[in-house]
Amino acid sequence: MRKFGTVAYGIRTPIIHKGDDLVDITARSLSDAVNEHGLQLKPGDILGITEAVVAKSMGNYASLNDIGADVRRKFSIPNDNLELGVVFPILSRNRFLSLLKGITRGADKVYVLLSFPFDEVGNPVMDKETAFNLKDELSGLMSAEEFTQKIGGRFIHPFTDVDYIDLYQSVADNVEVYFSNDCRDILKLTKNVLCADIHTRDFTKRILEKAGANKILTLADILDEPGNNHGYNEKYGLLGSNLATDETVKLFPRDCEGFLEKLRTRVAKDLGVEIEMLVYGDGAFKDPVCGIWELADPVVAVACTPRLTGTPQEIKIKHAADILADEFKGKDKDNAIKEMVRFKSKGYAAGTTPRKYADLVGSLCDLMSGSGDKGTPIILIQGYFDNYADEDGFGSIKKQAHAKHAL
Repeated sequence: MRKFGTVAYGIRTPIIHKGDDLVDITARSLSDAVNEHGLQLKPGDILGITEAVVAKSMGNYASLNDIGADVRRKFSIPNDNLELGVVFPILSRNRFLSLLKGITRGADKVYVLLSFPFDEVGNPVMDKETAFNLKDELSGLMSAEEFTQKIGGRFIHPFTDVDYIDLYQSVADNVEVYFSNDCRDILKLTKNVLCADIHTRDFTKRILEKAGANKILTLADILDEPGNNHGYNEKYGLLGSNLATDETVKLFPRDCEGFLEKLRTRVAKDLGVEIEMLVYGDGAFKDPVCGIWELADPVVAVACTPRLTGTPQEIKIKHAADILADEFKGKDKDNAIKEMVRFKSKGYAAGTTPRKYADLVGSLCDLMSGSGDKGTPIILIQGYFDNYADEDGFGSIKKQAHAKHAL
């Protein structure tokens, strides 16, 4: 039996800049890594490219003034005095702080409504035990001052050491922070609302529409159209954006399908095999210590090749082993399990969560590349679609290198 199952490699590249030919850089980096380490690509291998370098290379940036101008334009009102409610943003210096700065440049007054005890992705704004003990007192719309008084003083985020209430209120003189877990409470302050939540934005918008809001947009509606001097994303707008500089943000990349098509053709030409590919963002996993959900992007996979759009069809080997324990022993049991794997029914997924390949693979890629200084924005995955019954996988590096040398 072959000894390796799924193997992933982080591939280093030069630093990517605006205007770089990312197809060429990615293809050359992959070829160099494959040749240097004696790897052999096979159909079914997967190449992941982080969305950050795709957006960087295409120059998909916008300034805080661009954000403010689009907010002003989208929420145009007759008296030109825009009071805007910003509902349920996440607590993030990298993700939302810059967006809030931009929003304040387009609105005359900004009311930020925060949820508690956590934001959408699990960042705490108060102690969980305190929230439980004060569940009857923490109700209705509360100002930042009322909320702070009720919970017993300032709360510092345990991992970033930041007081997010103070941070968001200090962005500009026209910002006020409030608390409620009912999005409709924002309508007590203003009828114009920007839903700043990520994965629940459509639900929040529907609730506010039924409650009588005047105009409601989401972050996906801001910078969703091309401009003369700024980037945009027609599907996600500001969702998926990140801090770039003090005055700019990097937006989610566009036309990733076209990029993957060109890259797939180039890799097939250079290395003689057509492999699967995806552009990935945040992984869909939750930190077991701090309880924060990683997925602050709107999706895990921005784009992918067709094979990655499906879901795994698997049996649970550990369960099968227990069922067959009394009937088969040793190699007979191994062979029986392999037969179960080979002849499983289409769509079978006993005991496994039916997540999409793109989400699973994208999460693996994000874990491999990280968001720090690894310098591996490209991830090569081999053997992902193999199973226990497959005997002819890609094999070991040493074996491949030896075969290549023999040829």
